[in-house]
Amino acid sequence: MAELNSSIVPLLVVLISTHLLSSANAVYNIAEYGAKSDGRTDSTKPLLGAWQAACGSPGPSTVHVPAGSFLVRQVTFNGPCKSSKIVIRIDGTLVVASDIGRVGEWIVFDHVEGVSVHGGTIDGRGASLWACKATGRRCPGGATSLTFRNSKRIMISGLTSMNSELYHVVIDDCEGVTVQGVRIMAPGNSPNTDGIHVQASSYVTITGAVIRTGDDCISIGPGTTNLWIEQVNCGPGHGISIGSLGKGYDEEGVENVTVKTTVFTGTENGLRIKTWGRPSEGFVKGVVFENAVMQNVRNPIIIDQNYCPDNKGCPDQNSGVKISQVRYNDIHGSSASQVAVNFDCSASNPCTGIGLQDIKLTYGNRPAESSCKHADGTTSGFVVPPSCL
Repeated sequence: MAELNSSIVPLLVVLISTHLLSSANAVYNIAEYGAKSDGRTDSTKPLLGAWQAACGSPGPSTVHVPAGSFLVRQVTFNGPCKSSKIVIRIDGTLVVASDIGRVGEWIVFDHVEGVSVHGGTIDGRGASLWACKATGRRCPGGATSLTFRNSKRIMISGLTSMNSELYHVVIDDCEGVTVQGVRIMAPGNSPNTDGIHVQASSYVTITGAVIRTGDDCISIGPGTTNLWIEQVNCGPGHGISIGSLGKGYDEEGVENVTVKTTVFTGTENGLRIKTWGRPSEGFVKGVVFENAVMQNVRNPIIIDQNYCPDNKGCPDQNSGVKISQVRYNDIHGSSASQVAVNFDCSASNPCTGIGLQDIKLTYGNRPAESSCKHADGTTSGFVVPPSCL
Protein backbone atom coordinates (compact mmCIF):
# COMPACT_ATOMS: atom_id res chain seq x y z
CA MET A 1 0.00 0.00 0.00
CA ALA A 2 2.85 2.41 0.79
CA GLU A 3 4.34 1.83 -2.64
CA LEU A 4 0.99 2.52 -4.26
CA ASN A 5 0.55 5.79 -2.35
CA SER A 6 4.06 6.96 -3.17
CA SER A 7 3.36 6.54 -6.88
CA ILE A 8 0.03 8.37 -6.72
CA VAL A 9 1.34 11.47 -4.88
CA PRO A 10 3.62 12.74 -7.71
CA LEU A 11 0.80 12.20 -10.18
CA LEU A 12 -1.58 14.25 -8.04
CA VAL A 13 0.99 17.04 -7.76
CA VAL A 14 1.32 17.15 -11.55
CA LEU A 15 -2.44 17.19 -12.07
CA ILE A 16 -2.99 19.94 -9.49
CA SER A 17 -0.14 22.05 -10.88
CA THR A 18 -1.48 21.67 -14.41
CA HIS A 19 -4.94 22.72 -13.27
CA LEU A 20 -3.59 25.80 -11.48
CA LEU A 21 -1.55 26.84 -14.48
CA SER A 22 -4.47 26.38 -16.85
CA SER A 23 -6.90 28.28 -14.60
CA ALA A 24 -4.59 31.21 -13.88
CA ASN A 25 -5.36 34.41 -15.77
CA ALA A 26 -2.26 35.33 -17.76
CA VAL A 27 -1.98 39.08 -18.50
CA TYR A 28 -0.16 40.33 -21.60
CA ASN A 29 0.46 44.10 -21.44
CA ILE A 30 1.09 45.56 -24.88
CA ALA A 31 3.64 47.99 -23.37
CA GLU A 32 5.80 45.00 -22.50
CA TYR A 33 5.75 44.06 -26.18
CA GLY A 34 7.04 47.49 -27.20
CA ALA A 35 3.88 49.59 -27.58
CA LYS A 36 4.34 53.34 -27.00
CA SER A 37 1.57 55.47 -25.52
CA ASP A 38 2.46 58.63 -27.46
CA GLY A 39 -0.20 58.31 -30.16
CA ARG A 40 2.45 58.48 -32.89
CA THR A 41 4.52 55.30 -32.68
CA ASP A 42 3.06 52.32 -34.54
CA SER A 43 1.86 49.86 -31.89
CA THR A 44 0.26 47.36 -34.27
CA LYS A 45 2.93 44.64 -33.88
CA PRO A 46 3.03 44.84 -30.07
CA LEU A 47 -0.76 44.59 -29.95
CA LEU A 48 -0.75 41.61 -32.28
CA GLY A 49 2.08 39.99 -30.31
CA ALA A 50 0.12 40.26 -27.07
CA TRP A 51 -2.91 38.77 -28.82
CA GLN A 52 -0.94 35.81 -30.17
CA ALA A 53 0.40 35.09 -26.69
CA ALA A 54 -3.07 35.27 -25.17
CA CYS A 55 -4.56 33.19 -27.97
CA GLY A 56 -1.95 30.48 -27.42
CA SER A 57 -2.40 30.42 -23.66
CA PRO A 58 -3.93 27.18 -22.31
CA GLY A 59 -6.11 29.07 -19.80
CA PRO A 60 -7.94 32.38 -19.39
CA SER A 61 -5.88 35.33 -20.57
CA THR A 62 -6.00 39.11 -20.83
CA VAL A 63 -4.57 41.52 -23.37
CA HIS A 64 -4.08 44.80 -21.52
CA VAL A 65 -3.99 48.16 -23.25
CA PRO A 66 -2.81 50.57 -20.51
CA ALA A 67 -3.60 54.26 -20.20
CA GLY A 68 -2.39 56.44 -23.03
CA SER A 69 -2.89 56.76 -26.77
CA PHE A 70 -1.71 53.95 -29.07
CA LEU A 71 -1.49 54.27 -32.85
CA VAL A 72 -2.74 51.11 -34.59
CA ARG A 73 -2.87 50.22 -38.28
CA GLN A 74 -5.16 47.55 -39.75
CA VAL A 75 -5.06 44.47 -37.54
CA THR A 76 -6.85 41.11 -37.63
CA PHE A 77 -7.01 38.89 -34.54
CA ASN A 78 -7.42 35.41 -35.95
CA GLY A 79 -8.68 32.32 -34.17
CA PRO A 80 -9.37 29.68 -33.22
CA CYS A 81 -7.40 29.99 -29.99
CA LYS A 82 -6.26 27.54 -27.33
CA SER A 83 -7.69 29.85 -24.67
CA SER A 84 -11.46 29.71 -24.42
CA LYS A 85 -11.64 32.99 -22.48
CA ILE A 86 -9.74 36.08 -23.65
CA VAL A 87 -10.35 39.57 -22.29
CA ILE A 88 -9.19 42.66 -24.18
CA ARG A 89 -9.02 45.23 -21.37
CA ILE A 90 -8.59 48.76 -22.70
CA ASP A 91 -7.70 51.49 -20.22
CA GLY A 92 -6.41 53.85 -22.90
CA THR A 93 -7.27 54.81 -26.48
CA LEU A 94 -6.54 53.03 -29.75
CA VAL A 95 -6.06 55.61 -32.51
CA VAL A 96 -6.30 54.68 -36.17
CA ALA A 97 -3.45 55.30 -38.61
CA SER A 98 -4.15 57.93 -41.24
CA ASP A 99 -4.18 55.56 -44.25
CA ILE A 100 -6.77 53.12 -42.88
CA GLY A 101 -9.47 54.31 -45.29
CA ARG A 102 -7.85 52.41 -48.13
CA VAL A 103 -8.10 49.10 -46.27
CA GLY A 104 -11.85 48.85 -45.52
CA GLU A 105 -11.62 47.48 -41.98
CA TRP A 106 -9.57 48.58 -39.01
CA ILE A 107 -9.83 46.14 -36.07
CA VAL A 108 -11.13 42.67 -36.93
CA PHE A 109 -11.74 39.55 -34.84
CA ASP A 110 -12.25 36.46 -37.01
CA HIS A 111 -13.13 32.90 -35.95
CA VAL A 112 -12.74 33.61 -32.25
CA GLU A 113 -14.75 32.28 -29.31
CA GLY A 114 -15.12 33.54 -25.75
CA VAL A 115 -13.58 36.97 -26.40
CA SER A 116 -14.59 40.06 -24.39
CA VAL A 117 -13.66 43.68 -25.07
CA HIS A 118 -13.94 45.83 -21.94
CA GLY A 119 -13.73 49.61 -21.59
CA GLY A 120 -11.52 52.12 -23.34
CA THR A 121 -11.89 54.14 -26.52
CA ILE A 122 -11.27 53.48 -30.20
CA ASP A 123 -10.87 56.60 -32.33
CA GLY A 124 -11.45 56.22 -36.07
CA ARG A 125 -10.47 59.85 -36.86
CA GLY A 126 -12.94 60.02 -39.74
CA ALA A 127 -13.19 63.81 -40.12
CA SER A 128 -10.77 64.07 -43.07
CA LEU A 129 -12.64 61.40 -45.05
CA TRP A 130 -16.01 63.05 -44.38
CA ALA A 131 -14.58 66.40 -45.51
CA CYS A 132 -13.33 64.79 -48.72
CA LYS A 133 -16.76 63.26 -49.41
CA ALA A 134 -18.43 66.62 -48.83
CA THR A 135 -16.45 68.12 -51.73
CA GLY A 136 -17.66 65.48 -54.19
CA ARG A 137 -14.08 64.47 -55.02
CA ARG A 138 -13.00 60.86 -55.43
CA CYS A 139 -12.12 59.67 -51.92
CA PRO A 140 -10.89 56.49 -50.23
CA GLY A 141 -13.66 54.06 -49.41
CA GLY A 142 -13.24 54.35 -45.66
CA ALA A 143 -12.99 51.74 -42.91
CA THR A 144 -15.23 50.12 -40.32
CA SER A 145 -13.71 50.52 -36.85
CA LEU A 146 -14.48 47.19 -35.10
CA THR A 147 -15.68 43.96 -36.72
CA PHE A 148 -16.45 40.55 -35.24
CA ARG A 149 -16.86 37.86 -37.89
CA ASN A 150 -17.50 34.09 -37.73
CA SER A 151 -17.33 34.19 -33.93
CA LYS A 152 -19.21 32.92 -30.85
CA ARG A 153 -19.70 33.95 -27.21
CA ILE A 154 -18.58 37.55 -27.65
CA MET A 155 -18.98 40.48 -25.25
CA ILE A 156 -18.37 44.18 -25.89
CA SER A 157 -18.79 46.15 -22.67
CA GLY A 158 -18.20 49.79 -21.74
CA LEU A 159 -16.43 50.60 -25.01
CA THR A 160 -16.49 54.08 -26.57
CA SER A 161 -16.18 54.28 -30.34
CA MET A 162 -15.74 57.74 -31.79
CA ASN A 163 -15.51 59.20 -35.29
CA SER A 164 -15.36 55.98 -37.27
CA GLU A 165 -14.87 56.55 -40.99
CA LEU A 166 -17.70 54.10 -41.71
CA TYR A 167 -19.63 51.72 -39.43
CA HIS A 168 -18.47 51.78 -35.83
CA VAL A 169 -19.23 48.17 -34.83
CA VAL A 170 -20.13 45.29 -37.17
CA ILE A 171 -21.34 41.86 -36.02
CA ASP A 172 -21.22 39.52 -39.00
CA ASP A 173 -21.99 35.79 -39.02
CA CYS A 174 -21.74 35.49 -35.23
CA GLU A 175 -23.67 33.66 -32.52
CA GLY A 176 -24.16 34.66 -28.89
CA VAL A 177 -23.01 38.31 -28.80
CA THR A 178 -23.64 40.75 -25.94
CA VAL A 179 -23.10 44.48 -26.41
CA GLN A 180 -23.67 46.48 -23.25
CA GLY A 181 -22.99 50.00 -22.03
CA VAL A 182 -21.29 51.22 -25.20
CA ARG A 183 -21.08 54.85 -26.32
CA ILE A 184 -20.84 55.62 -30.03
CA MET A 185 -20.14 59.17 -31.16
CA ALA A 186 -19.88 60.88 -34.55
CA PRO A 187 -21.30 64.14 -35.93
CA GLY A 188 -24.85 64.10 -37.26
CA ASN A 189 -23.60 64.97 -40.76
CA SER A 190 -20.96 62.21 -40.95
CA PRO A 191 -21.94 59.88 -43.84
CA ASN A 192 -22.38 56.09 -43.47
CA THR A 193 -21.28 56.04 -39.85
CA ASP A 194 -23.81 53.46 -38.59
CA GLY A 195 -23.41 52.79 -34.88
CA ILE A 196 -23.92 49.01 -34.68
CA HIS A 197 -24.63 46.82 -37.69
CA VAL A 198 -25.80 43.21 -37.24
CA GLN A 199 -26.09 40.72 -40.08
CA ALA A 200 -26.18 36.95 -40.57
CA SER A 201 -26.06 36.57 -36.78
CA SER A 202 -28.22 35.02 -34.06
CA TYR A 203 -28.77 35.57 -30.34
CA VAL A 204 -27.34 39.09 -30.23
CA THR A 205 -28.25 41.38 -27.32
CA ILE A 206 -27.64 45.15 -27.31
CA THR A 207 -28.44 47.00 -24.07
CA GLY A 208 -27.67 50.31 -22.39
CA ALA A 209 -26.19 52.01 -25.46
CA VAL A 210 -25.88 55.72 -26.22
CA ILE A 211 -25.49 56.27 -29.96
CA ARG A 212 -25.05 59.62 -31.68
CA THR A 213 -24.02 59.36 -35.29
CA GLY A 214 -24.66 60.33 -38.92
CA ASP A 215 -26.50 57.22 -40.07
CA ASP A 216 -28.50 54.40 -38.45
CA CYS A 217 -27.90 54.09 -34.73
CA ILE A 218 -28.47 50.34 -35.17
CA SER A 219 -28.92 48.66 -38.56
CA ILE A 220 -30.12 45.09 -39.01
CA GLY A 221 -29.11 43.19 -42.12
CA PRO A 222 -30.14 39.93 -43.81
CA GLY A 223 -29.91 36.67 -41.87
CA THR A 224 -30.40 38.24 -38.43
CA THR A 225 -32.46 36.16 -35.99
CA ASN A 226 -33.20 36.38 -32.26
CA LEU A 227 -31.99 39.93 -31.76
CA TRP A 228 -32.79 41.81 -28.53
CA ILE A 229 -32.31 45.60 -28.27
CA GLU A 230 -33.14 47.42 -25.04
CA GLN A 231 -32.44 50.76 -23.35
CA VAL A 232 -30.89 52.56 -26.30
CA ASN A 233 -30.66 56.34 -26.65
CA CYS A 234 -30.39 57.35 -30.30
CA GLY A 235 -29.81 60.77 -31.77
CA PRO A 236 -28.66 62.37 -33.89
CA GLY A 237 -28.88 59.63 -36.49
CA HIS A 238 -31.27 57.76 -38.75
CA GLY A 239 -32.92 55.65 -36.06
CA ILE A 240 -33.06 51.88 -35.62
CA SER A 241 -33.51 50.24 -39.02
CA ILE A 242 -34.24 46.75 -40.23
CA GLY A 243 -32.64 46.99 -43.64
CA SER A 244 -32.07 47.88 -46.18
CA LEU A 245 -33.10 44.38 -47.28
CA GLY A 246 -33.80 42.80 -50.63
CA LYS A 247 -30.92 44.14 -52.66
CA GLY A 248 -30.06 40.52 -53.54
CA TYR A 249 -32.62 37.99 -54.71
CA ASP A 250 -31.52 35.09 -52.50
CA GLU A 251 -31.11 37.04 -49.27
CA GLU A 252 -31.89 35.41 -45.95
CA GLY A 253 -34.71 36.83 -43.87
CA VAL A 254 -34.88 38.68 -40.56
CA GLU A 255 -36.85 37.05 -37.75
CA ASN A 256 -37.56 37.41 -34.02
CA VAL A 257 -36.38 40.96 -33.33
CA THR A 258 -37.36 42.87 -30.17
CA VAL A 259 -36.67 46.58 -29.72
CA LYS A 260 -37.83 48.05 -26.40
CA THR A 261 -37.30 50.99 -24.06
CA THR A 262 -35.69 53.34 -26.56
CA VAL A 263 -35.45 57.13 -26.88
CA PHE A 264 -35.02 58.91 -30.22
CA THR A 265 -34.02 62.58 -30.21
CA GLY A 266 -34.00 64.65 -33.40
CA THR A 267 -33.45 61.61 -35.61
CA GLU A 268 -34.42 61.17 -39.27
CA ASN A 269 -36.35 58.01 -38.39
CA GLY A 270 -37.44 56.22 -35.27
CA LEU A 271 -38.41 52.59 -35.91
CA ARG A 272 -37.86 51.76 -39.58
CA ILE A 273 -38.09 48.76 -41.91
CA LYS A 274 -36.57 49.45 -45.33
CA THR A 275 -36.47 47.18 -48.40
CA TRP A 276 -35.39 47.60 -51.99
CA GLY A 277 -38.12 47.92 -54.63
CA ARG A 278 -36.98 44.83 -56.52
CA PRO A 279 -37.62 41.04 -56.56
CA SER A 280 -36.31 39.12 -53.56
CA GLU A 281 -36.92 35.97 -51.54
CA GLY A 282 -36.24 37.82 -48.29
CA PHE A 283 -38.65 38.36 -45.43
CA VAL A 284 -39.19 40.15 -42.12
CA LYS A 285 -41.26 38.28 -39.52
CA GLY A 286 -41.87 38.37 -35.78
CA VAL A 287 -40.80 41.91 -34.83
CA VAL A 288 -41.78 43.76 -31.65
CA PHE A 289 -41.24 47.50 -31.17
CA GLU A 290 -42.36 48.69 -27.73
CA ASN A 291 -41.88 51.42 -25.13
CA ALA A 292 -40.33 54.03 -27.42
CA VAL A 293 -40.17 57.80 -26.90
CA MET A 294 -39.95 60.06 -29.96
CA GLN A 295 -38.63 63.61 -29.54
CA ASN A 296 -39.01 65.64 -32.74
CA VAL A 297 -38.42 62.64 -35.02
CA ARG A 298 -39.14 63.07 -38.74
CA ASN A 299 -40.50 59.54 -39.34
CA PRO A 300 -41.31 57.95 -35.97
CA ILE A 301 -42.83 54.75 -37.43
CA ILE A 302 -42.08 53.86 -41.03
CA ILE A 303 -42.06 50.89 -43.39
CA ASP A 304 -40.51 51.83 -46.74
CA GLN A 305 -40.60 49.08 -49.36
CA ASN A 306 -39.75 51.35 -52.28
CA TYR A 307 -36.10 52.09 -51.52
CA CYS A 308 -34.26 52.66 -54.79
CA PRO A 309 -31.33 55.11 -54.69
CA ASP A 310 -31.18 57.25 -57.84
CA ASN A 311 -34.00 55.08 -59.27
CA LYS A 312 -31.46 52.57 -60.57
CA GLY A 313 -31.66 48.77 -60.45
CA CYS A 314 -35.36 48.54 -59.51
CA PRO A 315 -37.14 47.40 -62.67
CA ASP A 316 -40.73 47.25 -61.36
CA GLN A 317 -40.45 49.14 -58.03
CA ASN A 318 -42.17 46.24 -56.23
CA SER A 319 -40.29 44.70 -53.32
CA GLY A 320 -40.30 40.93 -53.03
CA VAL A 321 -39.51 41.09 -49.29
CA LYS A 322 -42.49 39.78 -47.32
CA ILE A 323 -43.18 41.68 -44.08
CA SER A 324 -45.48 40.10 -41.49
CA GLN A 325 -46.17 39.95 -37.76
CA VAL A 326 -44.77 43.35 -36.80
CA ARG A 327 -46.17 44.83 -33.58
CA TYR A 328 -45.87 48.39 -32.28
CA ASN A 329 -46.81 48.95 -28.62
CA ASP A 330 -46.58 52.05 -26.40
CA ILE A 331 -44.94 54.44 -28.87
CA HIS A 332 -45.38 58.09 -27.95
CA GLY A 333 -43.87 61.54 -28.38
CA SER A 334 -43.51 64.18 -31.09
CA SER A 335 -43.10 63.94 -34.84
CA ALA A 336 -41.20 66.51 -36.93
CA SER A 337 -43.50 65.79 -39.89
CA GLN A 338 -47.25 65.63 -40.27
CA VAL A 339 -47.29 61.92 -41.15
CA ALA A 340 -45.93 60.11 -38.11
CA VAL A 341 -46.99 56.57 -39.08
CA ASN A 342 -46.17 55.63 -42.67
CA PHE A 343 -46.63 52.10 -43.99
CA ASP A 344 -45.55 52.17 -47.65
CA CYS A 345 -45.60 48.45 -48.39
CA SER A 346 -45.07 46.42 -51.54
CA ALA A 347 -47.94 46.28 -54.05
CA SER A 348 -47.04 42.71 -54.98
CA ASN A 349 -46.29 41.56 -51.39
CA PRO A 350 -48.44 43.60 -48.99
CA CYS A 351 -47.53 43.86 -45.30
CA THR A 352 -49.69 41.57 -43.14
CA GLY A 353 -50.20 41.14 -39.42
CA ILE A 354 -49.22 44.71 -38.49
CA GLY A 355 -50.33 45.59 -34.96
CA LEU A 356 -50.68 49.01 -33.35
CA GLN A 357 -51.43 49.35 -29.64
CA ASP A 358 -51.29 52.45 -27.41
CA ILE A 359 -49.73 54.86 -29.88
CA LYS A 360 -49.72 58.62 -29.19
CA LEU A 361 -47.75 60.79 -31.60
CA THR A 362 -48.26 64.50 -32.07
CA TYR A 363 -47.20 67.04 -34.68
CA GLY A 364 -46.94 70.51 -33.25
CA ASN A 365 -49.90 70.94 -30.91
CA ARG A 366 -52.19 68.50 -32.70
CA PRO A 367 -52.40 64.79 -33.45
CA ALA A 368 -50.20 63.61 -36.29
CA GLU A 369 -51.45 61.67 -39.31
CA SER A 370 -50.95 58.17 -40.66
CA SER A 371 -50.60 56.79 -44.19
CA CYS A 372 -51.01 53.19 -45.35
CA LYS A 373 -50.38 51.57 -48.72
CA HIS A 374 -50.79 47.81 -49.15
CA ALA A 375 -50.77 47.22 -45.38
CA ASP A 376 -53.14 45.09 -43.31
CA GLY A 377 -53.38 44.69 -39.56
CA THR A 378 -55.18 45.54 -36.34
CA THR A 379 -55.27 48.28 -33.73
CA SER A 380 -56.06 48.22 -30.03
CA GLY A 381 -55.95 50.58 -27.10
CA PHE A 382 -55.45 54.31 -27.65
CA VAL A 383 -54.03 55.02 -31.13
CA VAL A 384 -53.17 58.56 -32.27
CA PRO A 385 -52.88 59.32 -35.13
CA PRO A 386 -56.03 57.38 -36.12
CA SER A 387 -54.98 54.11 -37.71
CA CYS A 388 -55.19 53.68 -41.46
CA LEU A 389 -54.94 49.89 -41.24
